[in-house]
Amino acid sequence: MEVSSANVQAIKRAQENGIEFMVASGRAPHESQPMIQEYGIQCGYINLNGGLVFDTEGNLIVKNPIDLDVAKKICRLLKKENFYFEVVTGDHVYSDDLSKRITNVAHLMVELNPQLTFKEAVLVSASKPAIVSIQQVPSYEDLLAEPGVEVMKILVFDSRGQWAFTDVIKEINALADLSITSSAADNIEINAKSAQKGQSLMDYAAAKGLKSEEVAAIGDNLNDESMIVAAGTGVAMGNGVPQIKKVASFVTKTNNEDGVAWAIDKIIADNAKEQAGA
Repeated sequence: MEVSSANVQAIKRAQENGIEFMVASGRAPHESQPMIQEYGIQCGYINLNGGLVFDTEGNLIVKNPIDLDVAKKICRLLKKENFYFEVVTGDHVYSDDLSKRITNVAHLMVELNPQLTFKEAVLVSASKPAIVSIQQVPSYEDLLAEPGVEVMKILVFDSRGQWAFTDVIKEINALADLSITSSAADNIEINAKSAQKGQSLMDYAAAKGLKSEEVAAIGDNLNDESMIVAAGTGVAMGNGVPQIKKVASFVTKTNNEDGVAWAIDKIIADNAKEQAGA
């Protein structure tokens, strides 16, 4: 829930070196953008795994919602199977049980930070505006019946891990052609087929006149795989899942060791060597 000083400084060094920096996140705009802006970083965003894409000036340039009828069917299926899940629009994250939201985020925090006890993680989760600044609704059915609502992502949790989603993923895939990824061991993220980080990143780069070999992508989990594969230089975090490390060009340090900064500085140094050689 924080960006280290070393990472902030490395991002700014990249920008000073003419590298355009973007944040590619499964999170909604209101969850990620204000936090990054607090550090004085102005950049573009791929939000909701590519459901929304914003340029450096904050202009919305891509929107990829889930078909509303399909979203309704997914929600009914998840309810029937007793999964806790959240519905994400361009403006809000909706939950029908805020206590479960805090519990699931706490499980993730313990996974990423083993030094925390679960009780400590709950207290931290409950105190973070990005975690609790979501809207609780009595019914997703009522929410999706509201005029003009657009579902950008459905986020499903289960503390038992990825195996718990095996059967429901098959059922969801039978409903429509969708993108189903994961940002942690205890979740799956459901997006429209066209809402993928890799596709959004490369479309954005192409609009800027950049080739794939001029693009680098850094990530740690399965919802990062498409961009790590698509980018000319794909970087896996040291704390990333094995599948990501297998497809990456190289592995950087962990999130607790300023791995993003290490990767950025390596890329800047490699660029300088290439230019010197030219």
